[in-house]
Amino acid sequence: MSRSKGFDPDRVLDAAMDAFWNKGYAATSAQDLVDHTGLGRGSLYNAFSNKHHLFLRVLRRYEDEWTARQVAVLEGDGPVRDRIRRVLMTVVEEEAECAPARRGCLAVNAAVELAGKDPDVTACVRRIFGRMEGAFREALERARRDGEIGADRDPAVLARYLLNSMYGLRVLGKTADRSGMTGIVETTLNSL
Repeated sequence: MSRSKGFDPDRVLDAAMDAFWNKGYAATSAQDLVDHTGLGRGSLYNAFSNKHHLFLRVLRRYEDEWTARQVAVLEGDGPVRDRIRRVLMTVVEEEAECAPARRGCLAVNAAVELAGKDPDVTACVRRIFGRMEGAFREALERARRDGEIGADRDPAVLARYLLNSMYGLRVLGKTADRSGMTGIVETTLNSL
C-alpha cells in the first residue's frame, strides 16, 4: 500500500509561490521555503527534487491559477473594452492590495531575474506570456468580427500592444500610484 504524502501539494506550492514572489528566486533560501511551507527540508526535496524544480512547479501553478483567471475574463461575454479593462484593472487592484510590498507579477519577476539565463524558466515565462497574448488576440478577433473595433485593426498587433501594456503595468505597479496606473489603463483602452 502506498503511503500518503501527508500534505496538500497545492497548499505547499502556494506557500512556496509566496516565498519566491516576495524575495525572488535567487534570494529565496531553502530555509525560507521550509518556513513558508511548513515542511522539513527532506520532505520538501523528496516531493519536489530541488529548488529549481519547485520554482518551475510554482510557475506552472501561477499559470494555472492567475493567468487562467485573466484568460477567462477575456473569453467571457460583454464588450471587449470592458473585458480588457477588467483584466488591466485587476493588475492595478492587485498592486494596491499588495502595498507596500508591491510584488509585481511573478512571471515578469521571473523573466527579469532568470529569462535568457535559465532555459526552463524562459520556456515557462514564454508560455505564460503567449497564453495571455493569444487570449487578447482571440478577444480582439471576435471584437473585429462583431464590429466593436475597426476592420482595419490588426488583432495580432493590438494583442502584443495590450500584452506590453499589461506587463508594463505590472512593472510600474512596483512604484506607481493608483491614479497613474488607472490613467494608463484608460489611455490603453482609448487606443483600441
